[in-house]
Amino acid sequence: MDPLTTARVDSWIWAVRLVKTRSLAGTECRGGHVQVNGAKAKPSQAVRPGDEVRVRVGDVERIVVVSRLIVKRVSATVAAECYIDNTPAPPPREEVPITAQRDRGAGRPTKRERRDIDRLLGRSGE
Repeated sequence: MDPLTTARVDSWIWAVRLVKTRSLAGTECRGGHVQVNGAKAKPSQAVRPGDEVRVRVGDVERIVVVSRLIVKRVSATVAAECYIDNTPAPPPREEVPITAQRDRGAGRPTKRERRDIDRLLGRSGE
């Protein structure tokens, strides 16, 4: 089997499971969410081993270095061997205190509900 020297970037990011579908990979490229070596990539742009690929899907930007080329979708364990993941770790989540919320149209809280809200917010009988 002859090893590949280049592959289309849309096909490769789909094959290594960075995006869910092949059509989504092309859409991400056309939308400017895929960069190869720092430049925006068209779907047909070639990638080679050693290239840095940045893919933004949703709020997450994945930064990977191509280590092996594939064009067919493979299992997740094999796909993970085809790139080196340089994505920085996400920042730690901030704990958000629980706030009391009432359904719209529920009217004013009863005396018992007000006491529960005060207890939740850490207020004493002021």
